[in-house]
Amino acid sequence: MKIHEYQAKDLLAAAGAAIPRGIVASNVTEVLAAFDQMGGPVVLKAQVHAGGRGKGRFKDSGVDFGGVKFVTKREDLSKIAEVMFKYPLVTKQTDAEGQKVSKVLVQSAADIAREIYVGVVLDRTLGVPILMACAEGGVDIEEVAAHTPEKILKVAINPEAGLLPFQARRLAFELGFTGDQVGQAEKIMMALSKVFLDKDCSLAEINPLVVTPKGEVIVLDAKITFDDNALFRHPDIEKLRDETEENPAELRAAKSGLSFISLTGNIGCLVNGAGLAMSTMDIIKYHGGQPANFLDVGGGANKDQVTEALRILLGDTRVKAVLINIFGGIMKCDTIAGAVIAAFKEVKPQVPFVVRLEGTNVAEGRKMLTESGLNLTPATDLTDAAKKVVAAAGQ
Repeated sequence: MKIHEYQAKDLLAAAGAAIPRGIVASNVTEVLAAFDQMGGPVVLKAQVHAGGRGKGRFKDSGVDFGGVKFVTKREDLSKIAEVMFKYPLVTKQTDAEGQKVSKVLVQSAADIAREIYVGVVLDRTLGVPILMACAEGGVDIEEVAAHTPEKILKVAINPEAGLLPFQARRLAFELGFTGDQVGQAEKIMMALSKVFLDKDCSLAEINPLVVTPKGEVIVLDAKITFDDNALFRHPDIEKLRDETEENPAELRAAKSGLSFISLTGNIGCLVNGAGLAMSTMDIIKYHGGQPANFLDVGGGANKDQVTEALRILLGDTRVKAVLINIFGGIMKCDTIAGAVIAAFKEVKPQVPFVVRLEGTNVAEGRKMLTESGLNLTPATDLTDAAKKVVAAAGQ
């Protein structure tokens, strides 16, 4: 689960990090009121769940600024804020249609002498969280990571003890902080790691962490995402969810207990088991097709879940064919075949379907599908299924 920048900053501030003053606005009037309350200059920051806002563009707006705009005069605010609220913001992390902006953070502008990157993520090789940092932070951090990865410093974090003060201080020195800046940077890095561990985050990053000409160390921007599987432990975090920023099909699937991720292809996939679902997508691509989604109905899917899964798949107009790939273990093949037949009769799909069944009661399941009279193409194995669904989508 993702949250907005202003929400991430609130969590970091509660853990002891220094953040600039900011007020969240939902319309132009509130933007003006925020400016009057704080005084200028300010930075208007569009709140969307996508990176690259500063280099983005507002679709069909005709303006040349992105989702982060420095403003010094009150008389310029209305026009800029109107654009932000009216037009969708397109960035490198959105689709071509962009994302509607419902909230804008009006933040006190800060003088910047240096920009640093710090972030915490799980290192799956080490099996522990790591604190990553780079003295060259800012909007081009991806380029630094891609071309000069040796500049990225890493510190392993003990998940029980957390980031230790000496680790944070040593990293602060390595990043070039001096004098009082070291203590300020240490406090912010400790806060970042605390939020990551306490809130079951999958990512917590500050970019940029800035040093002002006066030597102040401030969190200028922040991004935090959470492990969905741990949200039951954090009702306070779940309340921060902004469903308007999320894919409607993914939300709908989650409410039915389905694991669904929308992709960009034209072949729908309905599979039981996450590993099998990924293998299914891989073999579709291997044979020249493009999967439209990841969809895991789980090992105990019932008729209602299968029906809803088909509705979600077929609600995507890009889908030209569907592959149902089921391995019967806990969910027996004849049971899933019955659910598929019942769902077909209710949904009445108009695109070709290829079905591959294997596992417990496979003979019974295949017989049920063959005798159903429905427009289902059986497949003998996964390779056969992939070839058939790619061909069907191409036609």
